[in-house]
Amino acid sequence: MSGGTPSGGGGRAKSGKPRVGTGGKGRKRLEGKGPTPPAHLRPGHPAQRRAGAAARAATARGGARLAGQPGPGDEARNPAGGGTGPGSGGRSAAKIPADRRGGGDAAEVVAGRNAVLEALRAGVPAAALYAGPRRDADDRVREAVDLAAAAGIPMIEAGRAELDRLTGGSVHQGLALKVRPYNYAAPQDLAQRARAAGVPALIVALDGVTDPRNLGAVARSVAAFGGHGVLVPARRSARVTAGAWKASAGALARVPVAQVPNLARALAAYQQEGLFVAGLDAGGDTAVTDLAVADAPLVLVVGSEGRGLSRLVAERCDVLAKIPTAADTESLNAGVAAGIALHAVATARGLS
Repeated sequence: MSGGTPSGGGGRAKSGKPRVGTGGKGRKRLEGKGPTPPAHLRPGHPAQRRAGAAARAATARGGARLAGQPGPGDEARNPAGGGTGPGSGGRSAAKIPADRRGGGDAAEVVAGRNAVLEALRAGVPAAALYAGPRRDADDRVREAVDLAAAAGIPMIEAGRAELDRLTGGSVHQGLALKVRPYNYAAPQDLAQRARAAGVPALIVALDGVTDPRNLGAVARSVAAFGGHGVLVPARRSARVTAGAWKASAGALARVPVAQVPNLARALAAYQQEGLFVAGLDAGGDTAVTDLAVADAPLVLVVGSEGRGLSRLVAERCDVLAKIPTAADTESLNAGVAAGIALHAVATARGLS
């Protein structure tokens, strides 16, 4: 039979002749429906029913996460994050940089001609100097390049797009400096330095001080008055940045900074080693010039300007000392307060 009616299956009629086309009328039936959704999203699938029941139970419990969906602690199992858990597609976990494993802070980038030049003049340890290819003839750029070369810092020519990415879109003026991550000491290293020198330990701990310039100023005073290091909490505290390096005027190259997860516990550990802990507090009963423990192994704790010492840290101190001022309401900058207290202790020890 010639011209049979199209029916099910192949592209030819039973007679063997090409089947008559539909003129595109049946095209929609040939279109795909997209990728198959996951089981917990397919209507009628047992996994979808379980997910729905879990969602209702979560709502009743007040906001637990939907079953089968990633929760706050599941980042390592997210395929997009390179996890190795179920559903990761076999990809290995992203490598954690060394500076994120407790060795130090992440590398910092200083951007702009003035900022880079000041950092190089201050001797901030840097990994590389990045300069644009079409930078203008500028005395600051030339001096920065000369200082970097003298310090053995490699110079890398980078395009504008690379500099924008490196500086996070900051105004870099064709110049950026990558500062090396700081490697923090362990708290016991500070006391060990004093034992090695055969003198009573003198350590400054910062409680709630968040300005890196104050950290740098404290390190400078510690170096000036024979101290053995600075102790800072890992959270909500100043870190060793380019700003801290500049404020220290190079003292951070000689004064180690230790970082601890919990300041109160670190102070307790020092007390077990025989160190006294004196907190600077405007409401203290003893003047810092009259500290009876000044010539003993000592930790001076400096709080933030305005807020002072936190409650737990203040309770941990063996004595609270005050710096007499002309006005009772006057609060001193943390760096200034540390310098005054260190001078008082050094005087009591006969070092100045």
